[in-house]
Amino acid sequence: MSLTVAERKLLAEEWCKKAKGKMDHVVVHVGCMSLKDSQDLALHAAQIEADSIAVISPSFFKPKNAHALRSYLKAVASAAPNLPFYYYHIPSITGVNVLVRDLLVGIGEQIPSFRGVKFSGIDLMDFGLCFSLMKPNWSLLYGVDEQMLSGLVLGADGAVGSTYNYVGCQFNKLLSAFEKGELVEARTIQFKLQDFLGSAMKLGFDVGVNKQLMVEVSGLSLGPPRLPLMPCHPDVAASIKQKYKSIFPQC
Repeated sequence: MSLTVAERKLLAEEWCKKAKGKMDHVVVHVGCMSLKDSQDLALHAAQIEADSIAVISPSFFKPKNAHALRSYLKAVASAAPNLPFYYYHIPSITGVNVLVRDLLVGIGEQIPSFRGVKFSGIDLMDFGLCFSLMKPNWSLLYGVDEQMLSGLVLGADGAVGSTYNYVGCQFNKLLSAFEKGELVEARTIQFKLQDFLGSAMKLGFDVGVNKQLMVEVSGLSLGPPRLPLMPCHPDVAASIKQKYKSIFPQC
């Protein structure tokens, strides 16, 4: 969201180009404050043969209810009607607290390309109520890393999260344990992940920290965050890395 439209197009083009033959699915996020910019990015995603698009709600002038949010999403989806379309629900960032369950009422008729939700909210009651409205070709993906097991228990089809970039091996173990019915093992792994993420959050966990952890843990430099976000202080990065190594010595 800190990039210009031109930068976002270039980034999407590179992902689609590099992913060919290597990745099963590229989802391009096209949400903006401006509806016209979102439509422009959606059309571009179709032109570069992205596999699907996702959209968060505008967060300055916010939709006041489910009808307004559905109308906005419909307008964006109409720019690329043949691309599978996902709503990215992240109220802690957007401040849009429209219940997803309310949003889903009638959305398939208004947006034929609608295929699901990335639910990055902590309201598990809202998440659970969504399943009564699900269609066979829709997906509910859970996006709160520290609560992933709860999302799986309620029926999540998958998960999307920033920390999976460097703690993915542990989340894969959690998924495997859950699928085998080994809930004690799955809980043990989730609690360890909560211990790690809780410690990071106390130190000011944000995009700057996430970027630095990619360097510290994975050896992949993603550059600094863009202002107004600040780079992670080296002492903070060292402390989080030490905690990571103490919890996951084999990862």
